[in-house]
Amino acid sequence: MEILRQFASTEAAAAESSDIFSALGINWMMLIFQIVAFLLLVVLLGKFVYPWLIKSVDERQDKINAATKAASEAQAAAVDAEARVEKLLKKARVEAADIVATAKLESASALAASEEKAKKRSEQIISDAQDEIKKEVIAAKTALHNETIELVALATEKVVGKAVSSKIDESLITDALKAVK
Repeated sequence: MEILRQFASTEAAAAESSDIFSALGINWMMLIFQIVAFLLLVVLLGKFVYPWLIKSVDERQDKINAATKAASEAQAAAVDAEARVEKLLKKARVEAADIVATAKLESASALAASEEKAKKRSEQIISDAQDEIKKEVIAAKTALHNETIELVALATEKVVGKAVSSKIDESLITDALKAVK
């Protein structure tokens, strides 16, 4: 209340004195009060609000810097990973080409070995067949020789009219066959 009286008395005194403040419509006591209130407001804001606000801004700036740094590191890691992937793909292509070349060589050698084995087997079969044929031819000749001897003996017996001993028959037939050959 005291302040209000003081303001009221100051206003009355200001009205009496015609100085520059009153001519401008400024109450110098009110001006001082506003200056003190403004300074008090600045001090309160500086003590309580600005540190909290600056701290929040600094934390946000730190987070932005950290995010920027992480993005840069991620970009570098992506470039590095891309280079490694390209290197691995190139290596895999080379290995695949080597594997294909090796497989072709192995298949060619396996095919050649199979052909050689089949050729040897067919030659063996042919050789065995020729040996068998020779044996059969010899057996057939022997059988034919024996039958021929029997037929000649029968024919001689019919012609001569009597049976001659088998030894004589054989010697006669053999001589006759030799003469025919």
